Amino acid sequence: MTATSAQALAVTLVDELVRAGVRHACLAPGSRSAPLALALVADGRLDVHVLIDERSAAFLALGIGKASGRPAMLVSTSGTAAANFHPAVLEAHHSKTPLIVITADRPPELRDTGAGQTVDQIKLYGDAVRWFVEVGVPEDRPGSARYWRSIAARAHATASGSPAGPVHLNAAFRDPLVPAMDAGPGAERSGGREGEEPDGSGGREGGAPWTQVRRTPPMAAEDDLEWLAGVIAASDRGLVVAGDCDVDPGPVLALAEKTGWPVLADPLSGLRCGELAISTYDSLLRNEAWANDHRADVVMRVGKLGTSTALMTLVSGAEHEIVIDADGMWLDAERSAATLLIADPASVCRQVGGALPARPHSLWLEGWRHAERCARGAIDGLLDLDDDVSEPRTARDLAGLLPDGATLVVASSMPVRDLDWYMRPRPGLRVLGNRGANGIDGFVSTTLGVALASPQPTVGLAGDLSILHDQNGLMLRRAEPVNAVFVVINNDGGGIFSFLPQARRPEHFEQLFGTPHGLNLATLGELYGCGHRSVERASELAPAVAAAKEQGGLHLVEVHTDRTANVTLHRRLNQAVSDAL
Repeated sequence: MTATSAQALAVTLVDELVRAGVRHACLAPGSRSAPLALALVADGRLDVHVLIDERSAAFLALGIGKASGRPAMLVSTSGTAAANFHPAVLEAHHSKTPLIVITADRPPELRDTGAGQTVDQIKLYGDAVRWFVEVGVPEDRPGSARYWRSIAARAHATASGSPAGPVHLNAAFRDPLVPAMDAGPGAERSGGREGEEPDGSGGREGGAPWTQVRRTPPMAAEDDLEWLAGVIAASDRGLVVAGDCDVDPGPVLALAEKTGWPVLADPLSGLRCGELAISTYDSLLRNEAWANDHRADVVMRVGKLGTSTALMTLVSGAEHEIVIDADGMWLDAERSAATLLIADPASVCRQVGGALPARPHSLWLEGWRHAERCARGAIDGLLDLDDDVSEPRTARDLAGLLPDGATLVVASSMPVRDLDWYMRPRPGLRVLGNRGANGIDGFVSTTLGVALASPQPTVGLAGDLSILHDQNGLMLRRAEPVNAVFVVINNDGGGIFSFLPQARRPEHFEQLFGTPHGLNLATLGELYGCGHRSVERASELAPAVAAAKEQGGLHLVEVHTDRTANVTLHRRLNQAVSDAL
């Protein structure tokens, strides 16, 4: 007996996506998705990760995509299960992370009838996907396999394209969902992979994808390069600003060195390194007088600007802001960009740098570097005054202690801000975060996805609410081996709100914004089988993280802080920098 039509579709989609390069599949269990689930585990070439919480499964796939640059398959049953993927789909859309979502669905005759687990899944994620296709109910007819393979090939190419992002395949299955018991051991793999057949059931020879897509990064025209070189050569007061991006740092930093322009780089850019890096720019620019004296004529920017309002003000006040983006994304929240150059930033910087003469270091650059030394000395001096733990010091020290090749995944809210404001320049550390939509949700699972796709150590820096919001992600540890250390700032609530105008309304502040939870993270670790260590002194952080990494598995390293004291410390740090200037 042959496999069902549902199984034939599932096997063909999985086979074609693996041929295209997919290596991970994240599955949230369910009945309607049974053909897909069976095809995933029968394939033998995939790492299949099963999580009962659809939201956690989705962010796990997202983390795999962020770390590897390859889309993972994300599979669910019908109904609200598919809807729970939406937050991760939004993050993938805004952060340009490849992701292939396959939702199982009820057949058309059961829709709008009150049938269980049946909702409208057509374009469920709206404009947040690069491509949606209603695959249709599988039928055993000529041409079906070619159609399915073509869909899978296009889905992978679109998810990996320019810009990368999520795609959504909606597959409606009729009963029977699984082969009959006497169908034989090969039923789950019908369709084969042993050579091309006229109907497409066997796929291309040699395991090749049905359709190969070849891309060349967009290159700037010669006149555009000449124009940019002229703009740079004519300006002494220039800045290289890097936000969250995935750009080869070498050519960008080399161009900055040649032009003598300071580099103001978000940690998520990978460009906060080298002698031209100004890591204290946020503290410097909070000093209004200093900021007014250091307005730039030209800002050359790559990536989406991060958390620093002071930096946004500086960039938007430049006479000419040039954004270089390979995908032509309008990364211009301040509506201040004068030029958008659609080209690969590394290639542009390499070509322009080769055409420019070296510029002696100017008073402009030396002024920034002198201010960096003053601010860094003031910040480090205050943070190192004693051995007390604090949120700024934890972020600074954690970024400094991790080995070259490690990945630091940072949560939204205060952790990503403290990393931006206080991390010293250094090479060799990859920093990732969910900064497309800037949510705290899915942080645990994203970090674990990064860990699964990364051969080097993975450490997460999170607030307590980020951990609690996605604690179900920790259940992955029960299903398969995974190694990650979470350094958790526990200030018993939402620390960022203490910096916002809401804090001036104390009568309802704790109830509506502070939201203290009073939960014991040691108990949380015990529930999910994670190790737990508590850091009471700043000097204990490095050995605690080292011991957790050495032991392997999942670990929570808890750092207790006070929200009110944290606001006071940040104000003291800003004042110390102003005094130093």
